[in-house]
Amino acid sequence: MSVATPYTEKTDEQKAICEMVHQFADEQILPNAEHYDHEDSFPEPIVAQMRELGLFGVTIPEEYGGMGLDLTTYAMIVEELSRGWISISGIVNTHFIGSYLLMKFGTEEQKQRYLPQMATGELRAAFSLSEPECGSDVQAIKATAKKTDDGDYEINGQKMWVTNGLLSGLVFVLVKTDPSAEPKYKGMTCFIAEKEPGVSENTGKYAGFIVPPKIKKLGYKGVESTELVFDGYRCPAENILGGEEAGLGRGFIQMMDALEVGRVNVAARGVGIAQRALELALRYSQERKTFGKQIAQHQAIQFKLADMATQLEAARLMTIRAARLKDAGERSELEAGMAKLFASETGRFCVEESFRIHGGYGYSKEYEIERLYRDAPLLLIGEGTSEIQRMVIGRKLLQRHKI
Repeated sequence: MSVATPYTEKTDEQKAICEMVHQFADEQILPNAEHYDHEDSFPEPIVAQMRELGLFGVTIPEEYGGMGLDLTTYAMIVEELSRGWISISGIVNTHFIGSYLLMKFGTEEQKQRYLPQMATGELRAAFSLSEPECGSDVQAIKATAKKTDDGDYEINGQKMWVTNGLLSGLVFVLVKTDPSAEPKYKGMTCFIAEKEPGVSENTGKYAGFIVPPKIKKLGYKGVESTELVFDGYRCPAENILGGEEAGLGRGFIQMMDALEVGRVNVAARGVGIAQRALELALRYSQERKTFGKQIAQHQAIQFKLADMATQLEAARLMTIRAARLKDAGERSELEAGMAKLFASETGRFCVEESFRIHGGYGYSKEYEIERLYRDAPLLLIGEGTSEIQRMVIGRKLLQRHKI
């Protein structure tokens, strides 16, 4: 007679970490998110505590001062942070993608130079693909880098929608180094652009790196989203990701690889905001009474709760599967695209259903669901829109099942 092993979706270590971050969200993020959202100000005290908890170095190897944990555990942490406030997870997200790029493609010198400071959160990173005239069509970027007589590269152009654009000290930026390359993606290179954190117009060795005032947004407040302007900015050849010999013309491939983990990250954020929306709906529906009973006793409300919980559970499982595939070293662009598409749409769906359950109070800033209602749409856009995800999924399906 076979003996069934107990089912668990988390290891003991993952449980302990998730419980810690869950408590952190309950005690530090949720009570303060409304203030920072209203002021649209950077939550420095919360970020300082995240540094103390080591959350900026979760996936960075121990030899560089990080925790050395896998993408799956990181996705679980992001879910818990996003349950508190997706802006907090955004501060970690771009930093995480920067560290991923360094760990996978960086030279040993680049890793030694940046990763120890990134692990502590002392040095924070951002990454930049989009431009004012292109988002999803990455191959249409116009920013350029040309080699100078002294061996440096001069970067010129504009970038858009850079999370942590002002306060980061490093920006992993994709530019064209060979505008005549065919296909176009072979003429793109990723540079590790250094700058002074918090400075709008850099001078000295960072001259030509300008960060215009942050973009005003519907939601996703507290964390800054900015343009970047490169005007004669000089970047040494050694700051090409992977080094000049191995990294020149490889930027597009590097960035697309990073987007796979980025999409898992956004999926986890969708799960987190959906989880919080369900919690708020369950609480409010048992507190609010109409026609002599809790609204939770009405079948119409129960159907909404059932659909929310079911989609949430499916989104969580898809996200973890995509993360585990990546951890196993397998190609996961299809699964990551599916997870990002489904989980971000689930986040929007659960937030809207919770908003409806709250009725008129959902429209009031006195209730948390109002903030979630403004935050959720970001996930439908960031790291590739839902429409782009469907294109990726369709293309990869046909590649895998070619007849």
